[in-house]
Amino acid sequence: MEGKSELTIGALGKATGTKPETIRFYEQIGILPEPARTAGNYRSYGAEHVRRLSFVRRVRDLGFPLETVRSMLALADQPDRPCGEVDALVLQQLHEVDRKIADLQRLREELDRLAHQCRGGHRMAECRIIEALSP
Repeated sequence: MEGKSELTIGALGKATGTKPETIRFYEQIGILPEPARTAGNYRSYGAEHVRRLSFVRRVRDLGFPLETVRSMLALADQPDRPCGEVDALVLQQLHEVDRKIADLQRLREELDRLAHQCRGGHRMAECRIIEALSP
């Protein structure tokens, strides 16, 4: 991206793995600053857009909600500030991931239990899975 100061929305999307619709959405909600416009009124993105959008993508890939992304961006824009708030946000997300993993493990165990109830080869009226799922 160095040396390229003007990118189209398609080039920005390609550089960051982000769809143009998502880029426009991030602009609308203030996550990504509005770009300059060309004489033909096309969006023109620079290296800072690439850096910021790459950061947003990475944070979103880690499962953080948009409001946390917004908070992290605000904190990142203050380089002299202590990083304790970011640490707290990461720990909060880690706890949320642990909770989801526990939920998925319980779900897996229940599905495994259901799968082992099936005798197979019988009529639907005798299906243990349907029976177990019925109220």
